Amino acid sequence: MALTHVPGKNAGHLVLYALSTCPWCKKTKKLLDDMGIEYDYADIDLLTAGEKDEAINVIKKWNPRSSFPTLVINDSLCIVGFEEDKIRKALKL
Repeated sequence: MALTHVPGKNAGHLVLYALSTCPWCKKTKKLLDDMGIEYDYADIDLLTAGEKDEAINVIKKWNPRSSFPTLVINDSLCIVGFEEDKIRKALKL
């Protein structure tokens, strides 16, 4: 699955699984952008069928409901939804 890289300060390995049309996903991206944090993301609805299946399988490991946004931090923590306080705390910002 192809991820888009957003450069910035390294705050760990962040992968955001989002939908291009989701307002909460857009808010999560904006929060990370405003904080200047480096992250990778995939807009699942814009992936090919095979990539989409692969992405959903990965997301289900972290978030069985497969809801969006799903933010995975350092392959050890998952934050589901736009949770600004939880994101800031996890990134120690």
